[in-house]
Amino acid sequence: MEHRQGSSLIARVFEHVLPTSPDFFGMLAEQSLHVEKTVELLVEFMETGSAEIGARIRQDEHLADVVKVANIHVLNEAFSTPIDREDIYRAIVNLDDVVNYCKSTVGEMDVLALSPDPHTLAMSRALLAGATALRNGFGKLGKDTANAALDAEGARKAERQIEKLYRAALADLFQGDDFIRMFKRREIYRHLSNAADRMAHCSSTLYDIVVKMV
Repeated sequence: MEHRQGSSLIARVFEHVLPTSPDFFGMLAEQSLHVEKTVELLVEFMETGSAEIGARIRQDEHLADVVKVANIHVLNEAFSTPIDREDIYRAIVNLDDVVNYCKSTVGEMDVLALSPDPHTLAMSRALLAGATALRNGFGKLGKDTANAALDAEGARKAERQIEKLYRAALADLFQGDDFIRMFKRREIYRHLSNAADRMAHCSSTLYDIVVKMV
């Protein structure tokens, strides 16, 4: 009995001096899953133009902010991390930025009284392909880490596809003389392009993590 009490005391001392590291891989996997679900809603919005779906995206953005703040707090308080702190921080912030741009896209479409078009739908679908790749990749960290590099490349490929779609959208847009409509639409396309840019940053961070771990 005394031996077990002594062991328990030693365990508590070590836990205080060297506390267990939080499950950062699980945190990033959960956050990337949330991003994927938000982008799924974005695709649904672009398919339907539903105001209800738009409202759900705005709600998701508020929840994403809560998750980001909580994850950064855990990171700041952690005694140790399984990978570079900077990589974890970049992943948290850039994943949140993807959600922010989904909200900005929907919010400005509402303010500017614009409905979805084939270009916004195509770009959103490509964004979803990238978000799914990120969710797969971050979910493999610590379990199937080496193969997460393929998912990072998948997200990067989706970003390149969105940039092609963005340029095609602009080429179609700047025809005629309805300049007000042109400038309004360009802002929406730019938000989606920015979302893809943040997705590319997430991809680069994921790849950096894989290289350092394997």
